[in-house]
Amino acid sequence: MRLLKTLASSTALCLLADPGFAQCGGSFPVFIDGLKAEAVSRGHDRAAVDSFFRGVRQDGAVLKADRAQGVFQKPFIEFSRRLISANRLEMGRKMDAKYDSVFDRIETEYGVSRGVLLAFWAFETDYGGYQGDFNTRDALVTLSHDCRRPELFRPQVFAAIELFEKGDFEPDRTTGAWAGEIGMVQMLPQDILDNGVDADGDGHVSLKTSAPDALLSGAKMLSHLGWRPNEPWLQEVNVPARMDWSLSGPGKPRPVSDWQAMGVEARNGTLTDLPASLVLPQGKDGPAFLAYPNFDVYFEWNQSFVYVMTAAYFATRLEGAPVYDAGNPDNGLSGDRMKELQRKLQARGHDVGGIDGILGAGTRAAVQAEQARLGLPADAWPTQALLDRL
Repeated sequence: MRLLKTLASSTALCLLADPGFAQCGGSFPVFIDGLKAEAVSRGHDRAAVDSFFRGVRQDGAVLKADRAQGVFQKPFIEFSRRLISANRLEMGRKMDAKYDSVFDRIETEYGVSRGVLLAFWAFETDYGGYQGDFNTRDALVTLSHDCRRPELFRPQVFAAIELFEKGDFEPDRTTGAWAGEIGMVQMLPQDILDNGVDADGDGHVSLKTSAPDALLSGAKMLSHLGWRPNEPWLQEVNVPARMDWSLSGPGKPRPVSDWQAMGVEARNGTLTDLPASLVLPQGKDGPAFLAYPNFDVYFEWNQSFVYVMTAAYFATRLEGAPVYDAGNPDNGLSGDRMKELQRKLQARGHDVGGIDGILGAGTRAAVQAEQARLGLPADAWPTQALLDRL
């Protein structure tokens, strides 16, 4: 399953190219000519640029995949049960043992716990077993030509050209995810340039064929994104039946002592004395977690709340945490009803980030605000009762 990243490298957040070059849309051949001219203006060798673009084509399957990410509409319990299988747990233990020295090196150099990398490795490519079969050059050029998010993908084309000049990219043969990610942990070309590690010492950063290169590169990228060495990221907790639920939600850190004073307790082990947010992925009657500062780094890897929750939780499972207590949450809303809710929230002035049926950060914040206004438990979990009240 291909999962779109935030494309959060510094280059990916650049402004669009010089207005003198074709930005997006229009004739594809004319657009390619514009990319070539811009690449040369950036200092790339003209012959290398011509070679890179030789045979390039638009890929309709890429655009179809970009517009069909309905899996993110699923709630946490369903999504996590779908992704976390006995086979992935067992394979994770085997890979942990097989690459024990690599994970030791990661923990020493970057302070990133092995479970974190194992979880990404599992979800992105099933431990390297399926890395995607989209031509990476064509995918990046197609998404750059498409006018939906060209500012995210266009810089990656030039990064891919640089990798090609280094001998680490083959335009006609390099494949990966539909959004241009490459290798076992699915990194974009600019992230490879910025964070690629030749861990096996063969002179190349080979994320498709070298697990040590992929894992060390992933760890370096997490460090670059702000990972705090040797700190936890997520911990399951028990919560009291009644509390001020409006205090919950990602991005609302409080001292752990404050949560303890409210009756929040570790389900297993002890809580860490760090700022933490109380995260209730399916409301007050579902699973509950304290999210530490490193949890925020996950959103630099992927913007989907349900993916981030599942990846972070799976990392704890791979390091010995038990299956979460699913509780008894109220039924969520179907995709169509979620869109109906988003339209109602938007009509009341809330920024829900688009009518997509996905319970993202904007929709959660809007739901919580409306729950508080209506005197409902403000746990950010949308239900039919809330929709009816609106």
